[in-house]
Formats: sequence, structure tokens, C-alpha cells
Amino acid sequence: MIEWDPRLYKWEQIANVVAERIEDGTYAPLALISEVKPQEEFDVARVTVRKAMEALRERRLITTKPGKGSIVDPQ
Repeated sequence: MIEWDPRLYKWEQIANVVAERIEDGTYAPLALISEVKPQEEFDVARVTVRKAMEALRERRLITTKPGKGSIVDPQ
């Protein structure tokens, strides 16, 4: 469970956690990342996870394909 920092939005904190997991190899390149798992893990609304995924796309850490989901971009 994450300890929320009141100075940051929850979606920012989730994006940071997932980015760290991508960088440390917890999520391998081309791994599929669902929206459901982070939603359950962090106990947040789906819209919060979607905003976090959007931030990860902007950082070019993931790619989302309609109907397929989000995958970790090979670095």
C-alpha cells in the first residue's frame, strides 16, 4: 500500500510508482499493464488510473493500443 503524499495528485504518485517498476525491470519490456491491477492495488477510481497511464504515455514509457491495452515500451 502506498502512503499518499498530499502535495501530489494520486495519479502522479501512481504514475511514479509504475515508472519506477518499469525502470527497475519489475515490468519487462512489452509487458501488458492493465488498468484493473493498479486500481485494485492502490484502491483508487478507474479515472485516476487512466490519468496515470496518460502520464506514462507522455513520458513514452508505455504505448496504449485500443482493444489491446497498454504495453511497456522497450527502452
